[in-house]
Amino acid sequence: MKPLHAPPCEGRFLPMDPSWVADGPLRQHRRVLLLGPPGSGKTTLARRLAALLGAAGRSVWGIGADPGQPGFGVPGAVCLAEWRDDGWSLAALQALCTLDAARFRLPLSSAVAALSARAGEGVLLLDAPGVVRGVAGAELLDALVAAGAIDLILVLADREQPPRLAAELAASAAEVICLQRAPQARRPGKPARARRRTLLWDAYLAQSAVHRLALSDLHLTGTPPRLAAEAWSGKQVAFPDGGQTLSMGEIVGLEGDYLDVRLPVGARPGPTLLVRDACRDASGLLGTSPGFAAEHVHYVPPADLLIAAGDAPEPGPRPVVRVGDVAAALVNGVFGDPLLHLRLSHRRRSLLFDLGDGARLPTRVIHQVTDVFITHAHADHIAGFLWLLRSRIGEPGVCRFYGPPGLAANIAGLVAGILWDRIGDRGPLFEVAEVHGALLRRFEVRGGGGAPKPLQTRQAADGVLLAESDFRVRCVGLDHGGTPVLAFAYEPGRRVRVRKERLSALGLPPGPWLTDLKQRILRGEQDTLVDLPDGTRRRVAALADALTLTEPGRTLVYATDFGDSADNRARLMALAAGADTLFCEACFMQGDREQALRTGHLTTGACGEIATAAGVRFLIPFHFSRRYERIPERVYAEIGAVCPQVVVPKAGPQ
Repeated sequence: MKPLHAPPCEGRFLPMDPSWVADGPLRQHRRVLLLGPPGSGKTTLARRLAALLGAAGRSVWGIGADPGQPGFGVPGAVCLAEWRDDGWSLAALQALCTLDAARFRLPLSSAVAALSARAGEGVLLLDAPGVVRGVAGAELLDALVAAGAIDLILVLADREQPPRLAAELAASAAEVICLQRAPQARRPGKPARARRRTLLWDAYLAQSAVHRLALSDLHLTGTPPRLAAEAWSGKQVAFPDGGQTLSMGEIVGLEGDYLDVRLPVGARPGPTLLVRDACRDASGLLGTSPGFAAEHVHYVPPADLLIAAGDAPEPGPRPVVRVGDVAAALVNGVFGDPLLHLRLSHRRRSLLFDLGDGARLPTRVIHQVTDVFITHAHADHIAGFLWLLRSRIGEPGVCRFYGPPGLAANIAGLVAGILWDRIGDRGPLFEVAEVHGALLRRFEVRGGGGAPKPLQTRQAADGVLLAESDFRVRCVGLDHGGTPVLAFAYEPGRRVRVRKERLSALGLPPGPWLTDLKQRILRGEQDTLVDLPDGTRRRVAALADALTLTEPGRTLVYATDFGDSADNRARLMALAAGADTLFCEACFMQGDREQALRTGHLTTGACGEIATAAGVRFLIPFHFSRRYERIPERVYAEIGAVCPQVVVPKAGPQ
């Protein structure tokens, strides 16, 4: 027995020689683990060893335990095969429905144990995933050795560098032999790996049929999507039955309660459906689908949106949502003053919803603010006005405000608190529009200009406050314990998306000309000629057909400081119906419901129920009471209990 913690491979670091391995160590060892980083040649070595042993008349079995880059069989699964003639013949598989061996190492090791028990007499070669770092690598090594009853570990490494997981290898009961990896061994690039993986998956489904199944009749396991139809399409799924896999397949689509699932001909579905994160992407390649809202919501604010706030209290998670050409950031996080910043990309323009503490917004961004939408004039929603006012001194043009009745007097009062004797008629100019039912009563307020000056009243049909060629902003009135407040919806028009692969195929570089093209498409200027970077000119209609896709816009809704009444719920649900993202207050947890009722705020449960009833795609709750600063996870848990669309930030520093 080797001494505890003996240096791994001491005296046993040998050249890559499959013949020596087959004739030497494999004469007495039956169960072998091939270990090494990605691209070290494990799969190639397994094939060469199997060929040599098979030619000598020995029985050889192989387990492909890398679901993301299998040497044989089906991606997204652990596969058992027998070596016959000159190749692997698939004997059984255990579906994982993931390509991530590190994240799902427990089901992977369980699958290895089940398949190794089914291997026949002879040598068993276990081709391990290339997870050889950190806790995941250490745990996976121990689990695979136990699951496969491994008595020999062949480590592929470089002589100049000690092998990974040295301590775990030294402590293993299995014999360890280090082999010098072949110098030509290389890991294929990510696109090549995706293509090969997809070829294997397509081959598995080459002869297939579509089955329609009632989702409500199935027992869902794994990590099924929490969203609607688009989140299901392309998902790799499996039907487990006890310790075996009946079949694997791919979701064609979800229509109402019915799933259309493509399965190999002759395969049968079962009552249990396993779903994880393996999914076909928009280009048809099998890969790992992003986590819920991973591409939509971020918690690292862009440098051009947020800056440090000095000694300001920690605001908690600061969500940044990207929808089309818009980035929406909760500037002060979920615990700080309400202030949502909408950045209109490629237009050097910003919109603000509420105006709490603005210290986290740089001045260069404030100079691009054209419109500010105020829910109501409580201090934490308008206290940032003085900071905005100072930033606009000397700036030409008008900044427009929209809000409930009385807002003009609030703004004028704040402006009047400043001495303007050095400014004259050059004070910053504001246009304030108050929502009075279907009318907008408008006023001009200027620094040093005295009382608000009435402007022409205009209509606000259907609550539309601002309407431009590519977006509009609507509002509804809500009640905040007797105080009128507004909730707002940013509603973009159609979205034009450039197909990068077509742009590249035509040899055209990206640039400002694409922004011009998108705007002309949205304005319907089909016959207008556009100047291209190569010096040619083409009609908008021709370029639209060749380069772009047009999609419906995705709505953002912002609502805060309102009570949980039937009328408030009905009004907000109508505004937010089918919205992409709802920013909604969740001031108090369920245990503090009486406090919520007294102050005219929502509880976590009410927030989640409204979002669910409105059918929003993502819910971003905010405006949490600071009494929960140490337990934000409990706030999110209460919301998630009634609304699976809530976006929960990852643990750890934001």
